[in-house]
Amino acid sequence: MKKVELLNKYLSNLAVLIVKLHNLHWNVVGQQFMSIHSFTESQYDTYFGYYDDVAEALKMQGQRPLVRMKDYLAVTSIQELEDKNFSPCEVLSIVKADLEEMNQLAKEIRELAGEEDDFAVSNMMEDHIAANKKQLWFIDSMTKIDCEL
Repeated sequence: MKKVELLNKYLSNLAVLIVKLHNLHWNVVGQQFMSIHSFTESQYDTYFGYYDDVAEALKMQGQRPLVRMKDYLAVTSIQELEDKNFSPCEVLSIVKADLEEMNQLAKEIRELAGEEDDFAVSNMMEDHIAANKKQLWFIDSMTKIDCEL
């Protein structure tokens, strides 16, 4: 049952992250506006796919995924953002912290799924971890000169 709880937390994190990425996408300002605007758009598109995959994984296990924002906000470990402008460095710092949080939770789920021989969930988390690692590398590369992260 712990795995189901963690999958619902991961689903909740994805829901909040998708909204948060839209906020950053709409409200980034500065010289790198276009590149960060495009980057955050690709991120929320990717995470929407993950969101659907995780909900379907829960359904395949006979579980009901959380579906209400109220329920997501009760269990998420991703913090919402205020409505304000964000510099490119702020955006990248925020996204980096959230991806690190997502990877930590994905590793925990992967471990539990592996112990239960749930290879579908284990492999899904492995794919998410690998993709997030690549995005973290992109962020580190984008921030090396202009940002102090």
